[in-house]
Amino acid sequence: MAKQTHKRDRRAKTAGSRSRRRGPGDPASPNMIYGLHAVEAALRNPNRVINRLFATENAARRLSPAIESRGIAPELLETRALDDLIGGEARHQGIAVETEPLAQPDLVDLSDSGLVVVLDQVTDPQNVGAILRSSAAFGASAIVTTERRSPPITGVLAKAASGALEHVAVVKVPNLASGLRELGQMGFFRIGLETSSDDILEDQVFSGPTALVFGAEGKGLRRLTRENCDMLCRLRTAGKLASLNVSNAAAIALHTVLINRAQNH
Repeated sequence: MAKQTHKRDRRAKTAGSRSRRRGPGDPASPNMIYGLHAVEAALRNPNRVINRLFATENAARRLSPAIESRGIAPELLETRALDDLIGGEARHQGIAVETEPLAQPDLVDLSDSGLVVVLDQVTDPQNVGAILRSSAAFGASAIVTTERRSPPITGVLAKAASGALEHVAVVKVPNLASGLRELGQMGFFRIGLETSSDDILEDQVFSGPTALVFGAEGKGLRRLTRENCDMLCRLRTAGKLASLNVSNAAAIALHTVLINRAQNH
């Protein structure tokens, strides 16, 4: 899968300058990525600008090939000092990088994508990170979400994504209904996941560009989001509880599309 590239600079520059005012230790700052998998993926992404690397001796040894490939000298710290640097309850696993954010592509840049995920006000960074990870595993090239009511791309999200942030683009649009209409004009078949639907996702055949649309837990898809989908489907379930956590539902739906395409290729 291709690594995310710097297609546009305007948001990266804004976010970068904002993060420098906050300082590297702010856990909400978008310039800090931590955790072994997330940091290794960032180091191995040539499009990711790394400014500083903080690590315990043990973590630096574990990631020595990736660190050496970048030619970066890690700033060695004790675990407690790294706790203080990152702040909060971050599970940093002994390593963190101060980095410039990846530039945000535009929706039109997804014209060659075969599968994307659209999130309608999913605000939990753990859920979005998990969806990014599933997207990378099952072949989605991007996540489309809103500029407002979506989590910032910080260390918490990057840690949950476990390196997927370097492989799956994040596209933020001002208005989701307009974004869905644009995806439709680009040839995407838009499927909204809705537990009340009579149609079952596993019964569909996926051949062209597909956008899987997921709503926030509890609220589900908003009216305008539903109206701008070509079809509403639910996942096939066997038990009495048909509702799933949004990240679990996304993983199952993405795997369903992958298997379906392999069987109908």
